[in-house]
Amino acid sequence: MFFGSIPALVTPFSGGRVAEDTFAEFVEWQIAEGSNALVPCGTTGEVATLTADEHRQVIATAVDVAKGRVSVIAGCGTYSTAASIERIRTAADVGADGALVVVPYYNKPSQPGLVAHFTAIAEASPLPIVVYNVPSRTVADISVESLAAAAKHPRIVAVKDATGNLARVTAQRLACGEDFIQLSGNDDMALGFNAMGGTGCISVSANVAPRLCSDFQKAMNEGRWDEALKLQDRLYPLHAALFTDASPAPTKYALSKVRPGFPQDLRLPLVEASDASKSAVDAALEYAGLI
Repeated sequence: MFFGSIPALVTPFSGGRVAEDTFAEFVEWQIAEGSNALVPCGTTGEVATLTADEHRQVIATAVDVAKGRVSVIAGCGTYSTAASIERIRTAADVGADGALVVVPYYNKPSQPGLVAHFTAIAEASPLPIVVYNVPSRTVADISVESLAAAAKHPRIVAVKDATGNLARVTAQRLACGEDFIQLSGNDDMALGFNAMGGTGCISVSANVAPRLCSDFQKAMNEGRWDEALKLQDRLYPLHAALFTDASPAPTKYALSKVRPGFPQDLRLPLVEASDASKSAVDAALEYAGLI
């Protein structure tokens, strides 16, 4: 259902507003460059700063531009079960194909609470659910056993795993079944992740290098591991550089280099990337042959 290179799209801003035309052009470019699906309104899309109307607008724009050519997996998670359900219903109303739902942050639920949270969402959701596990941001970490319990619901179909623990891929494969979709949440680990049973990556780097990231995922899918390793090495400095400052500041800077005129604006509390971060991005873009 969901596979390959899936950019976690940035949200361009201009004059304090969502730059809708720029975003539409960006989505079209991503599809033309080979991205296999799209994630609007994720962490990289600064979803925490979007109003409810903007959240709906960004997802609707992605859906309208995609026109069914690729899946749109809308970021819909919050630390409230009821609020997450409302966001999913909004995403479904505008035509999204799936919902990315982060493990609840800040309120730090127990494992039974996490199972209950995702099960309640799945019961109410008209869309398939991708569980997003990123304990470095949420503090809470859904365990393998809890994920397997939640995955018994037919609408919980996948996990975006950003734990940084590659052993989880095998453990979750054994616990959740071979048909349960596993997507890496870490670009730098995507090679090992797929080798252990993953099927793709929800990627930050694909914002900037969609063709290379698509070629990388396709090479692995077709068993061309030597070629995939070369692409991994070519992309690795970019993966690292895009996290040399608070994300997505380095990514928006990188986009301004590969797509001149792309706005670098961020919303507080995020600010532009540091000079050191920009230098790292410049070097990585040159190494990858993107500038």
